[in-house]
This record gives sequence, C-alpha cells and structure tokens, in this order.
Amino acid sequence: MEIVMSRPAPFIAIGAWLIATLAAGTATHAAFAQNYPSGPLRIISPYPPGGGTDILSRTIGQKLNERLGQPVVVENRAGANGTVGAAYVAKAEANGHTMLIVPAGYAANPALYKSLPYDQARDLAPVSHLASGPLVLVVHPSLPVKSVKELIALAKSRPGEINVGSAGNGSLPHLSLELFNSMSGVRMTHIPYKGSGAAIIDVMSGQVPVYFMNVLQSLPLIKSGKLRALGVTSPQRSAIAPDLPAIAEAGLKEFDMTNWYGLLVPAATPREVINKLQQEVARVLNLPELKERLAGEGMTVVASTPEQFTVFLARETAKYNRIIRAAGIKGT
Repeated sequence: MEIVMSRPAPFIAIGAWLIATLAAGTATHAAFAQNYPSGPLRIISPYPPGGGTDILSRTIGQKLNERLGQPVVVENRAGANGTVGAAYVAKAEANGHTMLIVPAGYAANPALYKSLPYDQARDLAPVSHLASGPLVLVVHPSLPVKSVKELIALAKSRPGEINVGSAGNGSLPHLSLELFNSMSGVRMTHIPYKGSGAAIIDVMSGQVPVYFMNVLQSLPLIKSGKLRALGVTSPQRSAIAPDLPAIAEAGLKEFDMTNWYGLLVPAATPREVINKLQQEVARVLNLPELKERLAGEGMTVVASTPEQFTVFLARETAKYNRIIRAAGIKGT
C-alpha cells in the first residue's frame, strides 16, 4: 500500500508566504531600479580637492548629471588614507544615491590599520573598476643612472644610502618602493611625506633623488629635463609614454603596481540598482571626450562589471597585504 505524507497546513501557509514575500521583494527592487535615480546623487571623494580622485569624481559627476537629469554633488571627506570617506559611505542609506570613488590605496587599508571603522568586504559593494594607469620611476638628473638596471646596480653598491620619497606611509609610491626593493634585492630608504606635493619638491631639488610618480605629474618634468624617467610600473609600456620601458623589462618580470580608481556603494544596495549604476558609469567613461581626457592623464578606461571589480579588488588587497606585512609597514 502506498503511503502519501501530506504537509501540515501551517507549513504550506508559511511556504506560500515566503515565496510571496521573496517575489514581492524582487518586484520592489526591480521597480526601484527602474525609477533610479529618484533624487540627487552624491559622490564621496575621500581625499582633499585637486587630487586625481577628486578630479575623476567631478568629471564623472558632471556627465552623470547630464545623462540622468539629477544633480550630482561631489563631497570631499578626507582623512586617514581615505578611511574617513569610506566609513561615511559604508553607513549611508543603501539606495544607490551615495557613492564612493577610491584610488588604489584603498586596497591597502585593511593591512595598514588594525581597526577600521567599517569592513571593506562586508560593508561596501564594488560597482566598477573605472580606470587604471602606471606610475613612473623617476630620478633626479644628479643620480648617475639612466636605466632600472643601473639603479639596481648602484643601490646594491650603496645599501641604504639612496633615499626614495613617497606621498606617505602605505601610499602607492611607498608600496611600489617596497616591492621594488624586495624583487631586486636592494635596500633603498623610504622617506615619507605628507602628500605628493612636498615629496616632489624635494625630488626636484635632488634632496631625495628617487620617486615613483604619477604619470601625468611626471611627463612635463621629464620633458623639461628636471627629472629622468627610468620605467613605468605597469606590466606593459604605457600608451601615453611608449618609449619608456616597463620596470618588468629590467628582469623584474612580475612587477606590477598600477594606479587605479574604483566605484563602490553601501553593501545593502539592491543588485538591480548596482547594475544600472554600473551601466550608466560605463557609458559615461566610454564617451570619446572622456576617454581622450583620461588617456591624456595616462589612464586607460576599464569600466568593468561589479563581478570583475570584486575579483580585481580581492587580488589587489591580497597583493598589498603581502607587501605591507613583508615590509612591516604601519599605518599612521
């Protein structure tokens, strides 16, 4: 005899309620995304005005305003290597109206600081890897080297005597130096500054003769002969300076310290909204005038999907963690 087990009526009712609730939630998110944005947008730039993050935020903000027909305000919330602005966005309402644009240094913060006011993996959702570009390894003309190999040879003959400036502890120029030291087997001495401006002044005077510099800042100084370029930090040569070799060409085959920018939102932002925001930002970034402007600043448009940026961010975070731990770098 076949025995048929019937489900209790309360179980059936709960199951039906769950299905209806999930369906309603999905429909609500879809409707919300369809009407997004429904008001003003804010882009949080976690660094002071005038820097690369701020400039990119304002450029994207202006174009989003034109496309979406909503005001887009850029707010600078600087401090603690970008963590002040990131914490603000992590706690903002998760409706896609508050965004965060970060540079590569964002990925170093979990290893730099023992206690962050947010959890990068849990509290912020990746939207898109916006653009990327190399740094340039430059030296003052008084330093008797004309190639990466010559710099390595000189540094090996004078361990600890050659000073290298950076924009601060844990900054991308600092991490580039530590990776260079480790991979080449040399020991050049790190001299941290409070920002790139002060560092560049001393590099140009020859007081600190080596620096990993933003490509846009470096090109006029290289062309005028005030600084000498040895190589770019990307795995391949840069389209903006194709005559400059990649540092990897000097035998450091795995050397890669690319400067990049990314877009994030609060983690609970509906997936449909994240996808719509990514699509709109990708359209903006791929406008011919914007691509041309970014190319002129040494940056290449990426405009990745949220999934691609998630993978990229995890890889960069792990890489910076290895460098920071090996060098014993501490956040300030």
